[in-house]
Amino acid sequence: MKRISLILCATLALLAAFATNNRNAQAFEEFDVWNGVAPGEKPDATKPTYEYWAPEKKTTDACMIVCPGGGYFGLAYAHEGDKIAKYFTGKGVTVVVLKYRVPRREGLPKHMAAWQDAQRCVRVVRSRAKEWGVNPEKIGIMGFSAGGHLTLMTATTSQTNSYEPTDDIDKLPCHVNFAAPVYPAYVLEDGADSENKNKGNDSPMVDDFAFDAKTPPMCLIHGDDDVYSPMGSVAVYTKLRKMNIPAEMHVYARVGHGFGGNPTDNHVGDWLNRVYFWMQKMGF
Repeated sequence: MKRISLILCATLALLAAFATNNRNAQAFEEFDVWNGVAPGEKPDATKPTYEYWAPEKKTTDACMIVCPGGGYFGLAYAHEGDKIAKYFTGKGVTVVVLKYRVPRREGLPKHMAAWQDAQRCVRVVRSRAKEWGVNPEKIGIMGFSAGGHLTLMTATTSQTNSYEPTDDIDKLPCHVNFAAPVYPAYVLEDGADSENKNKGNDSPMVDDFAFDAKTPPMCLIHGDDDVYSPMGSVAVYTKLRKMNIPAEMHVYARVGHGFGGNPTDNHVGDWLNRVYFWMQKMGF
């Protein structure tokens, strides 16, 4: 009996080692976003990081930065982080998952620390583009809920620096070349920091977004029953259309907030394919 137990333990140990090695072989590398302390932080503060996911078989020289949601209080990494990275790397796309600073910093706009991290992350990706085999003018960003708001901040307001330069990387531009806001929150004044009270109907956009000269093409994804109204995505689409910036929008009937990863081949479960095929259509 003792011998069987020893064999069983050894087998389990080997299986665990195999699983760990297998995961590491297909997983990511993780790096600090900043060389040193992030703006406004104390030296002992938790550092924002980014994960670099390299596809086994690259099919494009584009890179997608992924920003999980979480209300700027936490990060919904489990279904808006690694699952999204695995989908896109499976399609041959390089992915960077940004673990931006949360929760919100006292005395600052809810998105400020995250926005600083996002602008820095774009610059870091641009600085490593040659090393990773990425085209520095094919950098995209995708975000969910609060991460969708962060995606819009990054995509529409890149000509406004959110922090003072810290090193040579910060001399690089922080614009992105395409964006995919997924059920973005906090887009309308009705719901600027909460769920929409009046379904977002007839509400103007918040003034967070500059829609500057470097605002890129977008693919917007939303659910029609979302407590953060799809009218926010409609407002963004309308603004882009008026600026003659190519845009695509998918609003799914009877779908609420937070559908995230878990791709399937029916209805809203197919949304990731919609973004991927749009990327192909746009040359990314």
